[in-house]
Amino acid sequence: MTTRTRPGGLLTLPGGTTVSRLGVGCWPIGGPAHNLGMPMGWSTADDHQALAGLDRALDLGANLFDTADVYGHGHSEHLLGTALRGIPRGDFAVTSKVGYYTEPGTHHAMDPAHLRRRLEGTLLRLGVDHLDVYAFHNSDFGPGDVHLEGAVAALRGFQAEGLIRAVGMRGRHRFAPERRTLAPGEREDKHARFRRHFAAIRPDVLAVRDNLLTPPSATDGIREFARTHDVTVIVNKALGQGLLTGKHTPTAPPLFADGDHRRRKAWFTPPALAVLAPHLDEIRNRLGEGPQVLAHAALAHCLRRWPGAAVLTGFTTAEQIGQNLTCDPNRLSADDLLFLTDVGQRAQQALDQLGEVFTDEAAR
Repeated sequence: MTTRTRPGGLLTLPGGTTVSRLGVGCWPIGGPAHNLGMPMGWSTADDHQALAGLDRALDLGANLFDTADVYGHGHSEHLLGTALRGIPRGDFAVTSKVGYYTEPGTHHAMDPAHLRRRLEGTLLRLGVDHLDVYAFHNSDFGPGDVHLEGAVAALRGFQAEGLIRAVGMRGRHRFAPERRTLAPGEREDKHARFRRHFAAIRPDVLAVRDNLLTPPSATDGIREFARTHDVTVIVNKALGQGLLTGKHTPTAPPLFADGDHRRRKAWFTPPALAVLAPHLDEIRNRLGEGPQVLAHAALAHCLRRWPGAAVLTGFTTAEQIGQNLTCDPNRLSADDLLFLTDVGQRAQQALDQLGEVFTDEAAR
């Protein structure tokens, strides 16, 4: 591993690769897509900007990249593989995920044969012989978890073969179609399901969604739980999918084309943006103006809140990469961190008053 300055500091993943604590989330560059009858991609992506952004990230010392087979149905993995071509394998780490995309005719997304085919496709698109982390992308293992045991055995088998170095899973969350098809009272308790699946999977890596707008109840106890079980944490959605950067405003709400998952999310509508705006202004008033101030505040908050964890930042342009990866978490004082936590909680509570749909989105 080449020794150099890494954005956010250093972290050693299970398997031994040393990576930047600020990593690059590659969902947005997959572009627009549909899956499970829903828009699941990003309509604002551009391949030229994606490749330029990945090159910029490498120039800045980032060497942790997160993707999934469902992101643009493999397009994100293909772009990432293109950017990494020619770089020594030990100088970067790639994490990918499986379980949201089911090939036609496949019995279930967690069927062992399907998992192997998806892994082989992922490795081919990325141009690598192994993944540093391969994670279950959701908690749907079929009725009564009928596919859980076989799926776990499949991933541990891949690990024994040297195709993956670590097995990952997501923290407490809901399978996306569950929100759409089941009323809150019909949904299984996600905390109980997480504990059951964790006991069966015994993951090496845990993916946790957290940002300034996440209700404290969504992450309560996770840091202590991960520490107790010696599990590495990777935090995603630290920028609230762009909401915390201030680029979306109530007077100029975003326009998302077909295939963009944000079209189905109330957080991006003018009423929610109007609620959020004054709280973002509070942050600017304290920490200063400039296009990077809000992003740096949100990322630094996550880096300091999750010591010893990696934090992912998504992007669609090289400019965003340049802004995000130059964040210095140590520039914030302890009082700044307390201030950001307070502002974020007040913003989340204000959004909560708009209805349950907003509350449900905060932990996504």
